[in-house]
Amino acid sequence: MVEAPPALEARSLSKQFGAKVAVRELSLTLPRGEVFGFLGPNGAGKTTSMKMLLGLVRPTSGEGRLLGEPLGAARGRARVGYLPEHFAFHEWLEGRELLRFHARLLGMPTRGLDAGVEERLRRVNLADAATRRVREYSKGMKQRLGLAQALLGEPELVFLDEPTSGLDPLGRRLVRDVIRELRQRGTSVFLNSHLLSEVEVTCDRVAFVKGGRVVRDMRLGAEERDLEVEMRLERTTATLVADLARFGHDVRVEGDRVRMGVSGEETLPEITRWLASQGVGLYHLGARRPSLEEIFLEVVADDADAVLG
Repeated sequence: MVEAPPALEARSLSKQFGAKVAVRELSLTLPRGEVFGFLGPNGAGKTTSMKMLLGLVRPTSGEGRLLGEPLGAARGRARVGYLPEHFAFHEWLEGRELLRFHARLLGMPTRGLDAGVEERLRRVNLADAATRRVREYSKGMKQRLGLAQALLGEPELVFLDEPTSGLDPLGRRLVRDVIRELRQRGTSVFLNSHLLSEVEVTCDRVAFVKGGRVVRDMRLGAEERDLEVEMRLERTTATLVADLARFGHDVRVEGDRVRMGVSGEETLPEITRWLASQGVGLYHLGARRPSLEEIFLEVVADDADAVLG
């Protein structure tokens, strides 16, 4: 059996608008069935990157493939669902009518089209509002309608740009459940979201983008993150701090605490035994794995103003 190509590949994609470089040599691979988070501060080039990958913006240089097809090719785009961050629907249409319209644009066969539309409406909890005009929908309802539109046609890859924008906690949970269902079906998901808590519980892997370039790529399993260790010692000397570096990295003194990063829990007994052999009393030792938000802030620290923008 021939293995299917990755859902998405990008090799050194760049985009320049006049003198401004929006994206610099973007390279990434999205395997089939993976939920991938695309993270970065405002102005990092995320939206431009997504539009290039979707074939909506032509790259200045570089190349890529979407579901095995060159970027922009109709055969690849026909198997993609897309929910943009900012969208405008035909507000005079009813919710059901709008989905039928988009299903026909997608080329869905007439047989089964109505059943597919009704199933999407039920999935996003809009079945009771199907005959209401879109202009009567709340912002959250429009967001869920947009999600239903992105799921038409059983796409193999779904791009979601800020899918939980305007949603209440129940709506955000619905989006999480939909993404999990897509993963279970083997559908790949490319997710851009500022809600890092949502990304952390949803994605398999994330990439951090800064200055139009991917600066870090990591899986989100707990074992992929170093432990942050905090200790309160009987005494702290420069020699002691230097010697602790053998057990981990980034050893630093903050007030009466010593903090450092270690690769795993198995290092903790080694530290305590070593401290005892040095005659140094250990009054407190705590360890935890940093949250995705903490890692994000560390990665984009130089762009603090952009994060707040």
